[in-house]
Amino acid sequence: MKKLLALLIALMTVLLCSCSSGGETIRLGAAGTGGIYNQTANSIKSIADADGTLKIETKTTAGSAANVRLLSQNYLDAAIVQSDIAHDALNGENNFEKSGSLEGYSAVAALFTEACQIVVRDDSGINSVDDLLGKTVSIGEEESGTELNAKQILSAYGLSEKMVKQKNLNYTDAAKQLENGEIDAAFFTLGLNATVVDELSKQCKIKLIGIDDTTAKKLKNTYGYVDCTIPKATYNGQSNEVSTVAVKALLIVNDRLSTKDVKKLTQLVFDNAQELQLTVSADVDLTLEKAVDGVKIPFHKGAAEYYAEKGITVKTAG
Repeated sequence: MKKLLALLIALMTVLLCSCSSGGETIRLGAAGTGGIYNQTANSIKSIADADGTLKIETKTTAGSAANVRLLSQNYLDAAIVQSDIAHDALNGENNFEKSGSLEGYSAVAALFTEACQIVVRDDSGINSVDDLLGKTVSIGEEESGTELNAKQILSAYGLSEKMVKQKNLNYTDAAKQLENGEIDAAFFTLGLNATVVDELSKQCKIKLIGIDDTTAKKLKNTYGYVDCTIPKATYNGQSNEVSTVAVKALLIVNDRLSTKDVKKLTQLVFDNAQELQLTVSADVDLTLEKAVDGVKIPFHKGAAEYYAEKGITVKTAG
């Protein structure tokens, strides 16, 4: 009887400790390995682990489009996604017209800017997007933000799927196949100084293909891109700056998450902005003003409470 009582007490102690250490685990969609979303998600998890008030588990996904779908279906609790995809999915616009709107998520903060980077080998003879006609091109994983951006950019240049051989490759495989000459070009929607592109530039001579002003304007008017310049020397051997378009990377959460947990998550991100910058290869210039600027979807009430305490008002759903 004493042994049974001792066992019950021990079991209750374990249960009480687990309940008091942060509640439910937040499943954070991190996209594929080799990308900055993966770095960022793992950094946020490490910050939460060290703080001890939130439990975060990172999940590998195909990317932004998959993340908004998984959030809306309650398979994820949080995710990092492209701002354009978060907006279009919520409103059932552009590439989400057929599927209809995906709901049930809201914003926490814009983390950094992601440039649409088109990479070719330096010896490819490709000097513009028009030159991709008849070429084999990686457009990113299926359901990734890169895939949607690549298709929009190619379409803006009048290049259909029949005119370009499109392959769905993750960042790591795209870099390997480009280095080996198995593909002619690869699209990467990533923050500048992206590890996968940086490493590729050290393995072989690469060249970044720009987007001309006319096409950039068309893309900005239709899909909500912003202008972006990739400075020279961003990657090994890059001698010229390159003009392209970009989107913002958003941290979004499932609306089912409590106000308390989302407020704490928001606080953790801002309190550890410097650590994020040191552990993520993108330019995570995280300030209160930049975190809400250009975000077109509603914010979660928990994030809104945090911003309100800092003197910033943001729009929430409902």
